[in-house]
Amino acid sequence: MEDGRSTPPAKATPTIPGWRLILSDMGRLWAVRETAFPQGALRAGAEPTVDADTFDDLKVEVNLQEEIAKQVVS
Repeated sequence: MEDGRSTPPAKATPTIPGWRLILSDMGRLWAVRETAFPQGALRAGAEPTVDADTFDDLKVEVNLQEEIAKQVVS
């Protein structure tokens, strides 16, 4: 991007429900949870922002965070 800011990925990029995806200027993918995790999930280690080199790796990271949160709530 010309102004140096990160931008959302192009429309053709797959999505992860409940997470906002960002493609950095360096080509790294980031996912930011759209709603906050409960405090218990955060204390258990759930991260609301994760990054990865590939979309598949990003999905793995997101799923791990959701699983941490789910275990706390369950």
